[in-house]
Amino acid sequence: MHIGLIGGIGVAATIAYYRRLTAAMAARGKRLELTIAHAEVQDLARNNAADDRPAQAAIYARLIDRLKAAGAECAAITSIGGHFCLAETQALSSLPLVSAVAPLDDHFAAAGLRRVGLLGVEGVMRSRLYGALRRTEAVIPEDIGAVGAAYRETAISGECDEARRAFFFAEGRKLIATGAESVVLAGTDLGLAFDGRDAGYPVIDALDIHVDLLARIAAGETALTRGEAA
Repeated sequence: MHIGLIGGIGVAATIAYYRRLTAAMAARGKRLELTIAHAEVQDLARNNAADDRPAQAAIYARLIDRLKAAGAECAAITSIGGHFCLAETQALSSLPLVSAVAPLDDHFAAAGLRRVGLLGVEGVMRSRLYGALRRTEAVIPEDIGAVGAAYRETAISGECDEARRAFFFAEGRKLIATGAESVVLAGTDLGLAFDGRDAGYPVIDALDIHVDLLARIAAGETALTRGEAA
């Protein structure tokens, strides 16, 4: 299946999706059909902060039409924070959307996780991944404003300096201290801080779970289901 990605939100996350999807398909010995449409991270940051769901959904809808015209058969948003208007986007979308949030509950339950900590933007943390978790309890940082601000700076700049990395690692340790069994990178740009480094505690990258689902769909190993398409 031809996969369409709404990228650029942020650029580093889009690169991670591209690299991991190509690797996943190469490991299967299959060709990847992929088109990426670029969205502006500043538009998303502004609309997310204002909770302007119709405005962001309209932006997504135009990009999804572009992906469909390029031959894509489904679309995915490469930002968990960008899922804040998923229902509104679905109402306008000319393609089925493959949610990055929907697969997480099953993944955590299959791993036997009873409690996870979340790092990401405020809306993702405060809503406990938009209320998608049913079988696993989610805990969030005490100062979600500071974590959200640090995450936005990272996503918009496409870089993570040592001070922000140390901050994210420390916030993760606090979540583990509250009883979280693993820290979930619930922001697709958090790989800039965590990739290739040992945080000293278990970490799950939500981007990897989304990529795995997209690769299985692209390879024809699984069809879109109601639980996967939002």
